[in-house]
Order: sequence, then structure tokens, then C-alpha cells
Amino acid sequence: MRYLHTMVRVKDLEASLDFYCNKLGLIQIRRMDYEEGRFSLVYLAAPEDKNSAESTQSPELELTWNWDPEDYDGGRNFGHLAYEVDDIYAICQQLMENGVTINRPPRDGWMAFIRSPDNISIELLQKGEKLPPQEPWASIENIGTW
Repeated sequence: MRYLHTMVRVKDLEASLDFYCNKLGLIQIRRMDYEEGRFSLVYLAAPEDKNSAESTQSPELELTWNWDPEDYDGGRNFGHLAYEVDDIYAICQQLMENGVTINRPPRDGWMAFIRSPDNISIELLQKGEKLPPQEPWASIENIGTW
């Protein structure tokens, strides 16, 4: 398992970039705008992590900016921790066998979400290419929120 990023939702992308980059000194690694979903993802890294983040995509801070105005209450501005795993199906099976609820099963062979005991959302991403969909994962529905 390898730590990837922490996601934070921001209300004003320009103000956030000014804070994180111009004031705190982080460096923008990449930006992706999703017209169909009406959101942008901006990945930042500390100066000493720049080369690592550019080559391996970690460690990073992911700023998620939803284009439509939204108030984030109840901690919704903090999104999730993300980890890359060698085998998404094996880790989810191990977690389930240890009593962890898989809130968003890896139906696509690529992504799953779980929650910590403190309700922190944790994203698990398959290392490399997506695995072929397989049962029982392909048929398991989402549970709760993630």
C-alpha cells in the first residue's frame, strides 16, 4: 500500500491556490477540469516532494472545486485519504473479513471506499491498470455514504 493524497473541497479555487501556493509555498503539479461533472481537481505538492509527485503522483494535496456554489458543513470540505493498493479485491476481502464495511465496493476493479472508526472516508485505488470486474464485487451495491 502506498499513500497517494488527501482531498479537500474548496469554495473559491483562486483564493485557495493563492493560500496554498503563494503563501504556503506548495507547487501545482497538475489540474484536471471535468466539464461534464462541473468540477476541477488541482494537485499540489510541497517543494521537496515535487519530483516525487510528478513521477509517482504522491504525496499530494488534492483540491476539489465544485463549480456550482455549495456550503460545506459537517466536515464535508474534508474529502478523503487515498491509498494505492496492489490488489483491490484482495484488500477489500481482507477488510470485510475483519469487520470493515466496504461503502463503495470495487465493482470496476479500480476504486473502493471505506470509513475509519472516526468516519473518515478512505479511498483505495488499484495500482496500475483496472482489474477485470469480478464477483461478488461486481454485484455489491453501495452502503451508506463515502
